[in-house]
Amino acid sequence: MVHHTTARRQRRSGLLLTTGLLCGAALTAALRSRNPAPVGYWRSATGRSSYLEAYDEAFADFPDPAETLDVRTGHGVVRVYRFTGRGESEHPLLLLPGTTSGSPVWTGNMPSLLEVGDVYTLDLLGEPGRSIQDRPITEAAHKASWLDEVLAALPEERFHLIGMSLGGWTAINLALHEDARVASVVALEAVLCFADIPWSTLLRSAPAVLPWLPSSWRDSFTSYTAGGAPVEDVPVARMIEAGMHHFRMASAPTARITPENLGGLDAPLLAIIAGRSVIHDAQEAADTARAALPDARVEVFADASHAVSGEYPDEIAALVADFVADVEGR
Repeated sequence: MVHHTTARRQRRSGLLLTTGLLCGAALTAALRSRNPAPVGYWRSATGRSSYLEAYDEAFADFPDPAETLDVRTGHGVVRVYRFTGRGESEHPLLLLPGTTSGSPVWTGNMPSLLEVGDVYTLDLLGEPGRSIQDRPITEAAHKASWLDEVLAALPEERFHLIGMSLGGWTAINLALHEDARVASVVALEAVLCFADIPWSTLLRSAPAVLPWLPSSWRDSFTSYTAGGAPVEDVPVARMIEAGMHHFRMASAPTARITPENLGGLDAPLLAIIAGRSVIHDAQEAADTARAALPDARVEVFADASHAVSGEYPDEIAALVADFVADVEGR
């Protein structure tokens, strides 16, 4: 199914920017070998304060969480928020953000996703946010194990994972390693899952990993990945820019999930791919997903950019609701 919805890109609360910085992850990985620290860290107290100020301001647009948790795992403490939904989903949704961001990137998606059921959000370990990495993350299995430990600490038995960009990779990676608690996976423009990142995007992503470059360069890259949308001075945008500029990541590179490995995914998958994405060739990504996983549901939003989660929040929630109902009805 291809969505030809006219360009109605909703520039609300900076959500067009929330995934705009995620394609710099591959270049970041290439440079991480120069980082002598075994875990991620803030380059300065001022930089950390700048990020958290924007984080808190953006989080103020969230509904009040029913619970805030700090879950101890083998690789650090993970910040988790629980929200009470209005829908009837048997299993809650668990939202995974993209790189250099944090839970507030989901601000514009929360109202419609809460209509599906209860929602958890978390800050990725080893990334800027309120999670705190204290042990090295040196392989994909580590990235799966800490997330599995988080799910094990929550009261529900299974979860529908929804991840944007790197969060999509993180969800699929978990399901490939430890799927006992995974009811399904929704991958929104998942990076390095269905196709490689084009060289043109890698070259343009330099501002995302070179902190001494002007912030205007990072803004330009963000706009490029969001289909040319203007960068607005809003908390989510400031949060992401501060995360890029002030946080030094030190975890294992994000490795491409091969079609062969992808074919081993047992969890039901909904893959949402943007037709105007710059993190992969949309047609190649859709073809790979369908060939590797014939039972998967693959949806292409023809007019969307990599920032599809902010451009089409209600349409995505409707797809999620239908997909979750189908999975739970089996």
